[in-house]
Amino acid sequence: MRKLFIFDTTLRDGEQSLGLTLNVKEKLEIGRQLVRLGVDVIEAGFPASSPGDMDSVKTIAREVKGVIICGLSRAVEKDIDCCAQALREADQPRIHTGIAVSPIHMERKLKLTPDQVVQTAVSAVKHAKKYMEDVEFYAEDAFRSEPAFLARVLEQVINAGATVVNIPDTVGYATPWEYGELIAYVMNHVSNIHKAVVSIHCHNDLGMATANSLAGIKAGASQVEGTINGIGERAGNTSLEEVIMSVYTQRERYEIELGVNTQEISATSRLVSRITGVPVPFHKAIVGANAFMHASGIHQDGVLKETSTYEIINPEVIGIPRNTIILSARSGHHALKHRLEELGYFLETDQLEEIYQKFLRLADQKKEVFDEDLHALMGSTGADQNGQISFKKVSVNTSGDAASTSTATITLEILGETQTDAACGIGPVDAVFKAIDRVVKKPVHLEDYTLKSVSRGSEALGDATVKLRYGEKDTVVVGRGISTDIIEASARAYVNALSKIKEFQG
Repeated sequence: MRKLFIFDTTLRDGEQSLGLTLNVKEKLEIGRQLVRLGVDVIEAGFPASSPGDMDSVKTIAREVKGVIICGLSRAVEKDIDCCAQALREADQPRIHTGIAVSPIHMERKLKLTPDQVVQTAVSAVKHAKKYMEDVEFYAEDAFRSEPAFLARVLEQVINAGATVVNIPDTVGYATPWEYGELIAYVMNHVSNIHKAVVSIHCHNDLGMATANSLAGIKAGASQVEGTINGIGERAGNTSLEEVIMSVYTQRERYEIELGVNTQEISATSRLVSRITGVPVPFHKAIVGANAFMHASGIHQDGVLKETSTYEIINPEVIGIPRNTIILSARSGHHALKHRLEELGYFLETDQLEEIYQKFLRLADQKKEVFDEDLHALMGSTGADQNGQISFKKVSVNTSGDAASTSTATITLEILGETQTDAACGIGPVDAVFKAIDRVVKKPVHLEDYTLKSVSRGSEALGDATVKLRYGEKDTVVVGRGISTDIIEASARAYVNALSKIKEFQG
């Protein structure tokens, strides 16, 4: 039985769609979690696109082991040279190079003839092969290409040494039956296709990325490319967790093996959501909060009698444990450690002590600490240590004739020095943010602010997320803060975002 290779492009195709740049620490955290999930390939970035991406790919190549580390390039020699340099320390490096092959792209974007495109593609693969054995070729906008021309390009790049050929639906235009037919055409009309792995890369513009990917797998593809939570350009990429669980639940239909650890799916989804600041919709398949909830009385009755009546996936399979242990202020280190490990968090002794102290402070405020609270606590661990600016305290007063006018006093520690200032604003959150701006004195623009509850009850934790834009290059950073006090959560999120600005990084 053939194996399905999982190619994760969260750090490349996913990140480039966010309007922000993840720092190296954040990318490493995601990369290491992807290794725990068991993906086969991590596309770490596009090294030639910026010095920051170059450094990130270099770091991931050096630090993340046990997986193929891939870098993207155009079919341009200098791009390929950058890619090879960035991947120099990877145990299993791969260059992913390619060019567009559809008539509209060749004529309007590239301004090249079909023969020139073939020549460029072959030259790019040959140049990449000078550096490493594993070279993947992408035929951009393959779905809108002429099938015969696509087959010609693929045959030539395989002859040139491509080990993987990627057949993308770049603009999300395909339907499952058409995309399956295209993959079948490639399998039957490229004479040397047996010498390469066929990969699929679908976008979700018409909401069919997962269905198209599954059709491609059924037709013979052995590698699927996508992102965690489906983040990506425009409407997003193929959602890897959806493809993985679709194949997992119906393995006999696809006749293909999976090498992933499905119990890491939930933890991976939460981590990517936290770091990118992109929330997972409640109704999202597999990882949404409502994915395993049953509201209908008929459904509830069926599930109580036999779970398989309305549950096709056991929540424990994706890492959502069913457990009756109640955590409170009387719970010890062992109970907390056990529960965290069930949720996918494995901590060293010093890390456990840090989270245990936070747990105790929260447990003093709440009668019961829920799994959602633990996820939030884990997400906040080290949040204020990302740089040399940290939150200390905040107070807000509402006075005067207008109830909406508030005054906030904020205390921060910047470069080891405690600083306090105050400001007025339209409401408490606006006042807090203005007070922080007065202390920090950095020209930033608030791009987005969200606040939500992360657990149950009137004493639930508030989870605040802010996006700040700053600098001449309009760089965007994401900050997150949690607290049972929503004003404090908002202040912590704002400060956490500021800590990611270069001037405040330690």
